[in-house]
Amino acid sequence: MAKFDENAKPFSEKWLDERLAVNTLKRVLSTEYWIPKDINFLWAMGMVLAATFGLLLVSGIFLLMYYKPDTALAFDSVNYTIMSEVGYGWLWRHIHGVGASVVFLIIYIHMFTGIYYGSYKKGREMIWISGMLLFVVFSAEAFSGYMLPWGQMSYWAGMVITNLFSGGSLEAYGLVEWIRGDYVPGDAFLTRFFMLHVLLLPLVIIGLIVLHFGTLRIPHVNNQKGEEFDFEEAAELYKAGKKKESKVIPFNPVFLSKDVFVMGIYFILFFYLVFYHFNFAMDPVNFDPADGLKTPPHIYPEWYFLWSYEILRPFPKDPGLIAFGIAQVIFFLLPFLDRSPNVAPASKRGLFKVWFWLMLADVLVLTVMGKLPPEGIWNQIGLVSALLFFALWVALPFITKAEKKL
Repeated sequence: MAKFDENAKPFSEKWLDERLAVNTLKRVLSTEYWIPKDINFLWAMGMVLAATFGLLLVSGIFLLMYYKPDTALAFDSVNYTIMSEVGYGWLWRHIHGVGASVVFLIIYIHMFTGIYYGSYKKGREMIWISGMLLFVVFSAEAFSGYMLPWGQMSYWAGMVITNLFSGGSLEAYGLVEWIRGDYVPGDAFLTRFFMLHVLLLPLVIIGLIVLHFGTLRIPHVNNQKGEEFDFEEAAELYKAGKKKESKVIPFNPVFLSKDVFVMGIYFILFFYLVFYHFNFAMDPVNFDPADGLKTPPHIYPEWYFLWSYEILRPFPKDPGLIAFGIAQVIFFLLPFLDRSPNVAPASKRGLFKVWFWLMLADVLVLTVMGKLPPEGIWNQIGLVSALLFFALWVALPFITKAEKKL
């Protein structure tokens, strides 16, 4: 009589494994993907971001069923059809609106966590660069989505932002017209940004997420102390049952359970906002239909663009555009501007600690100033904050090169 093998794989699993190496992938990307023990809940922000992006995709698909990418129909399709006629359409719109705003809060937390703990240093440059590419494409995705309700702020924010491509004194208005498909935002403009928002940019984001997770897999995840150790040796200790002595844990199921716990708390807060405070993600001016003959008294972007918008505003036309352009790319250069050999939290890095908190505070001040009218004292504070932003980046190579090795 044949013995029953408890470890025998089901036929379907064996068939797939022979053709797609499913078990090898599971081992490499999951059960034997080793994560340092010494990390806190901030390392879960990556999974929170991926989960929020998934929610944005699902809610976007439901909204796509009823949205009309036509300047004569878009506003009513969002504010009347989806919000009033479609069952639970209001819920999907609130989820999408809150998600589009909250995802940037998580991105900024994730980004400044990486800066604080030095997760961009030698060997991890591609992790940082791929993450910053994600930030840029998420920004483009958010901007293109902001155009779709075709309200007053959609129209005029689109007008202002596309005008930046004229290049100041270069007056490259032909390029601006090519982007818009017309002299002013209209049907061609709306349908182009609709295509970008629902097809092209989500595909790029998915590709960059795969790249970002791939870059995380090679040099291994950083930890709170910036400590470097032999992952293979630590993994062998863990597999040998010496879990206390080992400095690593497997991604699945140990670290993944921590991710799920953090996501559980996050989604409680997320859906609290969806049901009770969704208005923070919806500009009141955008509940007026787009009107090219009626300019709003104060045009401003969504809160997550305000810091870079405020860098543009205090300067004359050409210097403002140059400053704005530099602000968009300067974070990419962080791994090369930080000349310190130390991979350690900012709290242990002397002047870099001061640099980090000044940079964070400055970005917050720029964000607040960007929402206020550019007049009086607000304009002066905005100018000082913009100058401080660039002064901090100029100082970074010097203060980090002088840093003593820990």
